[in-house]
Amino acid sequence: MDAAAAAKDYRLGFGLTFLGVMLITPDALIIRLIDADPWTLVFWRGILISSVFMLFMSVRFGPTAVLSGLRDSGWPGFAASLCNTATAIGFMLALSLTSVANTLVLLAASPLFAALMSWIFLKERVPLATWLAILTGIAGIGVVVSEGIAGHGAGEGSGNLTGDLIALMSSMTLAAMFVVVRRRKDINMVPNMALGGYLAALIALPFAAPFALSADQAYLVVFLCAFLLPLAFGLIIIGPRRLPAAEVSLLMLLETVLGPIWVWLVIGEEPGGNALIGGGIVIGALALHGLWNLRRGNGKRRVT
Repeated sequence: MDAAAAAKDYRLGFGLTFLGVMLITPDALIIRLIDADPWTLVFWRGILISSVFMLFMSVRFGPTAVLSGLRDSGWPGFAASLCNTATAIGFMLALSLTSVANTLVLLAASPLFAALMSWIFLKERVPLATWLAILTGIAGIGVVVSEGIAGHGAGEGSGNLTGDLIALMSSMTLAAMFVVVRRRKDINMVPNMALGGYLAALIALPFAAPFALSADQAYLVVFLCAFLLPLAFGLIIIGPRRLPAAEVSLLMLLETVLGPIWVWLVIGEEPGGNALIGGGIVIGALALHGLWNLRRGNGKRRVT
């Protein structure tokens, strides 16, 4: 690929990824506006998002190929599905118990947990800069959850220890999914992600009230789960194929920054002081680590 084609490919990848991330930033705000119980939202998110992806995959590759892919993915694919199930449920429960800022900051730490898990389970070498980012991120997480530990705040605008811990576990299951996908790059995991959504819906069904939504709530659920999020996730899947991983990580931080801002501007849910301080530490660690990776990658390309 010549330089002009490579530059065009890069711009396309950056644009698609940036648009995908921007489309996902109002997710937490729309969830707050729907104002339904978390289990009902887990059910509809699982059903609608997974159905859109399965429909797309079936049209693109054929239903037989999708089912064969699920079967051939074996235990790694099923493990990825279970991780996605746990993350989907944990995300909604965390949002119902703690602030949007706390939830998104703790989820943003998943790349750090993924690096740690890759070192433990895949025996991958972890550079000193990554260790420093992990330790700094853990310190930031401690600041975020300290408000809940101290027993302050139980409302949506403040930290809650139970919600923070659920968000932290969701971050770890998301990281575990990253590790599984990284370990088996030869498998198309998109159908497994859809299976994870269906499993989450099945688990949520006994606790949910799927048909108790008002018309306004139902419109927002369909808009979010059948259009906005599938489009955003699709762009985030396609775009990063043309970008360095470090740049993708930096772009994904936009959700952590903008998500709480939209909620604050529209419904007045202010991030707590600890969320701002701890979030700044976590985001700073991730951003500096991403820039270090980007600089190192550019250096390697210049040498070659």
